Amino acid sequence: MSQSPHIIIVDDEAPAREMVGDYLKMHGFNITLCDGGKSLREAIGGGTPDLVVLDLNMPEEDGLSIIRDLKSRINVPVIMLTATASPIDRVVGLELGADDYVAKPCELRELMARIRSVLRRSAPAAPVETAAKAASQQLVRFGTKWLDLEAQALRDDEGNEHPLTASEFSLLKVFAANPKRVLSRERLLELANARDSEAFDRAVDLRIMRIRRKIEPDPTKPAVIRTIRGGGYLFSPAGDKA
Repeated sequence: MSQSPHIIIVDDEAPAREMVGDYLKMHGFNITLCDGGKSLREAIGGGTPDLVVLDLNMPEEDGLSIIRDLKSRINVPVIMLTATASPIDRVVGLELGADDYVAKPCELRELMARIRSVLRRSAPAAPVETAAKAASQQLVRFGTKWLDLEAQALRDDEGNEHPLTASEFSLLKVFAANPKRVLSRERLLELANARDSEAFDRAVDLRIMRIRRKIEPDPTKPAVIRTIRGGGYLFSPAGDKA
């Protein structure tokens, strides 16, 4: 039997984090409750969780700073909880590597659905067992790297894995399914199942900039994921100009 996903809930308000924690426990998740960045760092010292649910608005250390620090330490999915109606914090959080957000006060069923969705996108597949499987169509060449669609991983020619957020993987998966086809930002958002078109649209250029740094031989002159003036983006598998 597989182990229940371990989720850390970070919120400085005890009633809020306990309510979320109790609800997720009822649905089979393994939960750790933290009241801020310090207790979160202590918790991850005992092992990397499967996902972190993080309140952005906390008095001692704001959530955006925690995301930045967390992503510099480990590659773990993050869902932001935000009470602000402004998309600015959401955009910044997404750019820092967060995978989704839920507005506060949150509807617990929606939060659980978001958690399950992010876990599905971020969970690695079973290890590759045969050379034939490794050479299958699940591998797509992106410039200097290989995208493993099954394991949702980005690797170089030596097999070293390079960090990839769930949202970056979603974009690369869309490009892999649509080679040599111009995709507008709106179409990218639609195919990547982006829920918040306003926040994601403003972040899509920044996400592609991050992806280019990982896959392009020369990120200052992108040839693998090209910008098409007035059109959007185009994935050229061979890095050509066709």
